[in-house]
Amino acid sequence: MQQENARRSNAERSETMRAALLAAARRLFVEKGYADTATPDIVAAAGVTRGALYHHFADKQALFRAVVERESALVADAIERASPAGLPLMQALAAGGRAFLDAMEKPGRTRLLLLDGPAVLGRVEMDRIDEATGGSHALRAGLAAAMRARELPPLPLDALTALLSAAFDRAALEISAGAPRADYEAVLTGLIGSLAAGSAR
Repeated sequence: MQQENARRSNAERSETMRAALLAAARRLFVEKGYADTATPDIVAAAGVTRGALYHHFADKQALFRAVVERESALVADAIERASPAGLPLMQALAAGGRAFLDAMEKPGRTRLLLLDGPAVLGRVEMDRIDEATGGSHALRAGLAAAMRARELPPLPLDALTALLSAAFDRAALEISAGAPRADYEAVLTGLIGSLAAGSAR
């Protein structure tokens, strides 16, 4: 029993250390950018040893990847909660889009996911993370369901997913830079609406 408690206590300490590293790294990556953030800064901000950092992460890039994965998962979770099963398909797509823009308004998130993420990890790896955390999968599944229900025209699914995803990403970047969200939301809604209108012809 004592040995089991010690194991649990070690696991809890390890998880606490990892969480502290992720929180400190996120803050510094957002404030200073990936290139200007050094591992000693992260270690000091997290209040852990350099050995603890390398116990959990192979290097700074691996730590950055973990931060990006967590942010991506949080965005995907927000989208999923906003468009539960049973919602009409086009309504679910619109709700998911609004939830994405809401989630991307968290300070630093556009920098992590849309600027530094692709620059540090590469576009292919960012797409893999997006797929693994469920972000692009949710959009693709929603579009596929809308096509099956004939609420959208039968367009090439991968291309449609990629282009709509890129449109939402660009909207998030512009809104983050100070552009009026209402303008971008209106255009995105109109874009999806015009696709839906095409299926009715």
